[in-house]
Amino acid sequence: MTYTFFDFLQLVGALGIFIFGMKIFSDGLQKVAGSKLRSILKGMTKNRFSGIITGFGATTITQSSTTTTVMVVSFVNAGLITFIESTGVIMGANIGTTVTAWMVSIFGFQMRITPVAISMIGLFFPFLFFGREKLRNLAEAMIGFGILFIGLEFIKEAVPDIRENPEMFAFLDSFTGFGFASILLFVLVGTVLTLLTQSSSAATAITLVMLFEGWISFPIAAAMILGENIGTTVTANIAALIGNVHAKRAARFHFFFNVIGVTWMLFLINPFLHGIDTIMQYFIPDVGSMFDATDQARAAATLGISLFHTTFNVLNVLILFAFVPAIIRLVERIQKDKDSVDTAFRLQYISGGLMSSAELSIAQAHKEIELFGKLIEKMHYSFSGLFFKKQKKQEKFLKKIEKREQITDNIELEISDYLTQISSANLSSEATRRIRSMHSIINDLERVGDLYYQMSKTFEDMMELDVALPKEAVVEVSDYLDIILKAIKLMRENMTNVNGKVKLQGAIDLENEINNTRDSMKEAHYRRLEQGIYTSQAGVIFLDYITRLEKIGDHIFNVQEALAGKKLKTHSEMLVGR
Repeated sequence: MTYTFFDFLQLVGALGIFIFGMKIFSDGLQKVAGSKLRSILKGMTKNRFSGIITGFGATTITQSSTTTTVMVVSFVNAGLITFIESTGVIMGANIGTTVTAWMVSIFGFQMRITPVAISMIGLFFPFLFFGREKLRNLAEAMIGFGILFIGLEFIKEAVPDIRENPEMFAFLDSFTGFGFASILLFVLVGTVLTLLTQSSSAATAITLVMLFEGWISFPIAAAMILGENIGTTVTANIAALIGNVHAKRAARFHFFFNVIGVTWMLFLINPFLHGIDTIMQYFIPDVGSMFDATDQARAAATLGISLFHTTFNVLNVLILFAFVPAIIRLVERIQKDKDSVDTAFRLQYISGGLMSSAELSIAQAHKEIELFGKLIEKMHYSFSGLFFKKQKKQEKFLKKIEKREQITDNIELEISDYLTQISSANLSSEATRRIRSMHSIINDLERVGDLYYQMSKTFEDMMELDVALPKEAVVEVSDYLDIILKAIKLMRENMTNVNGKVKLQGAIDLENEINNTRDSMKEAHYRRLEQGIYTSQAGVIFLDYITRLEKIGDHIFNVQEALAGKKLKTHSEMLVGR
């Protein structure tokens, strides 16, 4: 036996180069796709069929079904899509992951790709230093593509030669003589291999290399592919552990869908593989059967495995498509909704980790910020209710405001931490700008939450001291609150239009109205003090409301400036905008 520990380290290193190349290739493709990737993801919310197309497209771009399904679990947890909407995306991801197998089997084994890959790196490397960001992203993707296949070539060279290492082949061959039990064993091997590499694409590449080098037979390779289909579901289930019940259900659905598919295929695997062999012999008649041990047959078998992988996943979707509602009911019975919090308004943190690209991570964070804006609107309604409800209702509103203020603190910390994690990646200038504006937005929204809480404490003091504002002052505060509410509603509308046109002029008009109303209310306040209409204590409370509401208006305007990517520093600039 000539295979040493140093040879094994070379194999691990080659695998590392392959996975590293795939990551660079995937990241580059996602940066090139940019907003198009977001457009693809919008298809999630239509129907199950469009979800399949979405899952296929997203997995083709990310080059990993694991990445797509983890992303889907995160989206479900954040409330961006429902559990039922996620099922189509998961099915499409299973089909999309077969693209990598075809890419590896065609370029990695059917032609000498390494000289082309190195030439490609040489061709695109200078573009990394260009000023245009799109060219740099394209260069990154192409360099990753080249590294990927250089890594694959290294893997092929690092896998021990069976003729020089008969003991190793004999050891592996000893597990292949148990008929159907051997198939089950290598399904487990494929599952474990995917867990170890944390990439179904890398596990598939290893399987193809083992088949090409003669370490395993065509049926054993097919069994490992089936195992990799199960292994790819485990990462999403791990990600769902910290998610809500809907995220857990999405992950469980992926697991059951793939396990059911592998189960029916195991019953039909022998006739199915012979059918694949017949198709391959029809198109490549000279190489003979893929069940043979010849070098030509093994080379063709890599294409056969890719055909098996694609055919199985497409058939699994077609067969189980009609049974999806039944699988959903099964998942819902197993993963019961024990906590009513999961179905209520959720704003705790962004879970499931970062998305597969900065674009998707930023989009997810923005959705969380939209919910933050919704929470601020709820706080506004609760504070407004204090002036017009009976004492029992007032106490309820005071508790709600206090609880929601604590939530705003947590939200700011969680989103800020999430944005910091995104910032550690290699970002485009536009992505960096958006993250900075998001940091500014969450800080302003948290300050708004603080101001509502401070005003609620002022109202509470007013109740305890039995201080009452005159009806005229209450009406003025009510009218001021209505203007603030208009600003909040416009802010929330602009949050949904952040990729479109932000209505900054409307925000400028409302900010001016807020400032003018503040001035007129102050005049009315001093007049009431001079006329003795209310006490100095009531006047201080009224002035406190005016000041804090005006500050809320300022923070809301700051949010809209950040959304628009503009900063109007002076009042005169805002007046010019009129």
